[in-house]
Amino acid sequence: APNTETLNSPETFNAVAIPGLSEIPVIGPILFRQSFIVYLMYVVVALVWFGLYRTRWGLRLRSVGEHPQAADTVGIKVAATRYRAVLLAGAVAGLGGAFYTLVSVPRFNQEMTAGAGFIALAAVIFGKWDPIRATLAALLFGFATNLQGVLSVIGSPVPSQFMLMLPYIVTIFAVAGLVGRSRAPAADGEPYIKS
Repeated sequence: APNTETLNSPETFNAVAIPGLSEIPVIGPILFRQSFIVYLMYVVVALVWFGLYRTRWGLRLRSVGEHPQAADTVGIKVAATRYRAVLLAGAVAGLGGAFYTLVSVPRFNQEMTAGAGFIALAAVIFGKWDPIRATLAALLFGFATNLQGVLSVIGSPVPSQFMLMLPYIVTIFAVAGLVGRSRAPAADGEPYIKS
């Protein structure tokens, strides 16, 4: 397309420091000097957790994920509940995409996520399908990704290929060895056909 450089270089969101919290040693700059999308992520994670575990909607959604036939017998519309959940999940994933294109890498191009979607799936499995645990797992994997960048900058003697593998190796070890038993919802990925 013509004018690719002009049209594919959006202005990025600036980091906003939260007074007081951003001055905490080590943790402050990491968690509280971020763009507003990151702060929005903290709020969304809390809302999703609250919605899943403290509301009637969350109970219905979890019942549809575990045993859709039982949910259907008590009058819950399984297909509508699933569609709404997928739409909500798509909106949250869209926030992740907005972070990539407006904060992390100020452009949109092919292969820009470099497999981060699979790391996100691993974070969900590592977090045992809980929003808060999955967020903590994602922060661990993000730490591994940034550690790879920092070690490259300070001139670590480790070859760069091994540095690029670091986040994926941490992901494999975390999911393969540290999770224990992580069980997905029983009806995850199974279409429900009303009988």
